[in-house]
Amino acid sequence: MIKVVSKIDEANCVTHSGTMHADEVFATAFLDLYLGDVRVFRTNNVDFSRVTDDMLVYDVGRGKYDHHQSDALKRENGIPYCSLGLLWKEFGKDFLKKYGIELIDKVFLGIDKDFIEGIDADDNGVFPKIEASYRVKTLPGIIKIFNPSYDSGEIESEQFEKACRIAEEILEEEIFYINGKVLAEEEILTLLDTVGSDDSYLILDRFLPYEEVLLGNEKANSILYVAYPSNRGGYAIKVVPKSMDDHSARKPFPLEWAGLEGEELERVSGIEGLTFCHTGRFIVSCKSLDTVYQVLNNIC
Repeated sequence: MIKVVSKIDEANCVTHSGTMHADEVFATAFLDLYLGDVRVFRTNNVDFSRVTDDMLVYDVGRGKYDHHQSDALKRENGIPYCSLGLLWKEFGKDFLKKYGIELIDKVFLGIDKDFIEGIDADDNGVFPKIEASYRVKTLPGIIKIFNPSYDSGEIESEQFEKACRIAEEILEEEIFYINGKVLAEEEILTLLDTVGSDDSYLILDRFLPYEEVLLGNEKANSILYVAYPSNRGGYAIKVVPKSMDDHSARKPFPLEWAGLEGEELERVSGIEGLTFCHTGRFIVSCKSLDTVYQVLNNIC
């Protein structure tokens, strides 16, 4: 449990005060999950004469887990570490052992690339420009709204604790998400060994996070569709995109199916049991596996 304390002598963690950011909020959440019972003192002027060996000081003080000094550590791709990245680099693998993660190196790197590095980049001012006519809320942007709002009467320490609790939940889900992706990757690679060079579809006996593995494997270059049991019942068939950056389909579903469902879709397609086609033509729903084969044989 995270508790903001008013005296450094009561703390086992020290970070900066004032406006909170995703960096030190997620760093605090990570330390609470790792160490348990975090008591954090927030200050902009660390009195190191009162910092004991069992205290972690981060994102302030220009020490080992700060990144505001001129010689701050950078990643191989040039992105500077922030306090979250530095703490993850030091303690991440040991932390994952406590979760019973088996493929620790892969999960550690997966979380770093999928989650930690982006917060590092944003906190250091390295982020892409988003061209949109509407506001896109990033994760750091969401954490920012926990800062006390103007004339709200909100208390800074309470808002920090609240943000950290939310960050803990997000970080835990990220761990489960990446671990699942790593485990699924092994299964997908095994399945791809059975795929022929001209095969145009893949059928899974249960849903697996397959897309990233598929698009990074030459054996899957001919795969146009992937079918799997849907959590809504029946089966779903989804197109394979051209790449992780280009989400347009290698081959979309027929134009005349777009936006149709039920009896109308069955009539237009001539396939009984085909229940829905998205207007974007990237996914269809089927009542049964037999329907799946009818669809794939029809369009491949």
